[in-house]
Amino acid sequence: MKYALRTTVAAVAAAMLGPFLVSGASAAQAPTGPDGGAAGAAWAATQDGPQQYPNINIQWDVPIAMSDGTVLKGNVYRPADAFNRPIDTPTPTIVNLTPYTKLVSNLADHAQSVPGLSDALFGLLRQIDLSGTPLSGVTDLTKGIGGGELRSFTVDRQLIKSGYSQVVVDVRGTGFSQGTWDMLRDREQQDTIEVIDWAAAQPWSNGRIGMNGISYSGINQVQAAEKRPAALKTIFPVVPGSDLVNDVLAPGGGFGTAFIPLWLTAINGTKLVPDLASMVNGQFDTQWLADRVRDPFTFMDVLLNAYTTTRIDDLDPRAKELLTDGSRPRQAWLGDPSRIQVPTFVTGGWHDLFTYSESKIYQEIPLPAGQKQLLMGNTYHLNSGNEYAKPGLPPRLDVLQRAWFDKWLKGIDNGIDGYGPITLRQQGGGWITTDSFAEPTEQKRGAQSPVYRRMYLSANRSGTAASVYDGSLTAAANEDTARLTVAPGLTTLCSNDAAQATAGVLSIINGCGEDSRVAELNALSFTSDPVAEPTSISGRIAVRLNTVQDASDGYWVATVNDVAPDGRSSVLSSGQLMASLREVDEANSSKSANGDYTDPRAFTSLDNRQPTVPGEATTLNIALSATEAILQPGHRLRVDVFAGNFPKGLPILPMLLDTGLKPQHVQLDPNRPSFINVPVRGNPGW
Repeated sequence: MKYALRTTVAAVAAAMLGPFLVSGASAAQAPTGPDGGAAGAAWAATQDGPQQYPNINIQWDVPIAMSDGTVLKGNVYRPADAFNRPIDTPTPTIVNLTPYTKLVSNLADHAQSVPGLSDALFGLLRQIDLSGTPLSGVTDLTKGIGGGELRSFTVDRQLIKSGYSQVVVDVRGTGFSQGTWDMLRDREQQDTIEVIDWAAAQPWSNGRIGMNGISYSGINQVQAAEKRPAALKTIFPVVPGSDLVNDVLAPGGGFGTAFIPLWLTAINGTKLVPDLASMVNGQFDTQWLADRVRDPFTFMDVLLNAYTTTRIDDLDPRAKELLTDGSRPRQAWLGDPSRIQVPTFVTGGWHDLFTYSESKIYQEIPLPAGQKQLLMGNTYHLNSGNEYAKPGLPPRLDVLQRAWFDKWLKGIDNGIDGYGPITLRQQGGGWITTDSFAEPTEQKRGAQSPVYRRMYLSANRSGTAASVYDGSLTAAANEDTARLTVAPGLTTLCSNDAAQATAGVLSIINGCGEDSRVAELNALSFTSDPVAEPTSISGRIAVRLNTVQDASDGYWVATVNDVAPDGRSSVLSSGQLMASLREVDEANSSKSANGDYTDPRAFTSLDNRQPTVPGEATTLNIALSATEAILQPGHRLRVDVFAGNFPKGLPILPMLLDTGLKPQHVQLDPNRPSFINVPVRGNPGW
């Protein structure tokens, strides 16, 4: 009782006097570098040390009624005293909406909370080290799980014990919630706002709401912040997306065949798992059962239709909507981060499923640096935060999240707003912090600013690639005339794009995820001379190709690679485009000072489809995701060109039939040059 009274009084005092105490205290030491310096060490100590409350009280499957009568189910986690009684003091509240069923979150959370098991689990994960072996990617995955990522996906008990409540809710039509799954569209977005309002109005909440979560839950946060609910004060999205069609559903028009079917199967499978506890106690939700019977396999029929229908006119109307720019479902999936007005910390990765959007979300948020932050690792979807807690490396994700919420929900002056604001893992180098990255327009020339330049595709053989054709990249325009042919193939089954499309699972095989030489066996490769000095590639990249199709459509893929002296070819960025969907959306694209595209965003819309004329030249502008990389002396820059990208992408059947799976051609022509527009910093000696 004495402990309970003492902690309650302390909590009340902190809640009442905290903002005044903070404002009167000396400011925290300013963070320095990617690890945050002394400030970063203090954040870790705060997260890992003893917390204000000893226990957590959990209310299971709390019903939350939506405005249309649908009932969502959420678990409520609250700080508790030594007798496991929830504290009386209202606290800031963290909201997390998930389609992966909070049952999974519960299991993962309990695995972390069992005394001794958590230390054993994370200790084991941290000890797995296959670095230097052909399966070193396994280490990246285990380090990601041990680096705070799991606490972002499930529940961070340290955060709750420090004086936060958390609500984890199954989105409608998934888990134990009623309704039909709306997959991040209008009704689900409205649900999120209503859950936020509900949480803010509870007696255990002080009305200040933050949001957290990974992937789907990260996208959900961005969408919610764009709608500006009054109670929402900050978000911490890990690997979120914003332009979902161009991110993952159909980038460049090629459907995401590796990720989307497995993802839909996983969610549709778990949403059919019944609430066994309610069945035992006689409170089974019959409306939940009726909703599942009515819609057991959401969107699976749309996917099946896209790959069994031979004519575009015969496609399921729902499939057409997703591939038609301006349709209501498509618009619901196209975010507008410029509407976000709350502090936002975006975490992403150079090979993430949503890498195209992640830096753009940061750029478009109209907040000063510090109130918005961007952290990009050399990571895939499943191993975010795999480098942490050592000198020069960022703090763990849960440490950054805690510091972020303490600042913006509790008003604690811990210096997190001075971190970054942009913290990047250079591919080929180490971690850096910077004030600007991948700006949509050309920056002024300066010592620290990248300058866009063309590197031209050439028929001259470089002698460095075992490809279908081993060409060169030249710094100056050349007079080469040649027709270089590449046919669809399956070498991309072992590629960085395949690893990306499987959320990083295939990255455990170094010969696929980290080395493109297998994939390049069926590519056109164009390789530069070695750089003379360290040279960084920093920003968005565009590839312009003069192509010829033998059919009414073609499917083109371009990657930009760092080639080491030993021949290892590592993908820095990639992009893809259906030739018939080549029309550029000028309003949403950007160019460098020389007038070349840096981000030629295609409409990827059936309404803008322009079939190619067999035998005639067709110019394509392919957008590649932004990256930060450094070419070390002796390394080369390479552009690989493919005529397919299975399993990452596969055109829907009507468009696939239009390609005829025929060979495709890059037509080198000095009057219609093919080149890469690349942002370079340094003196490569080209």
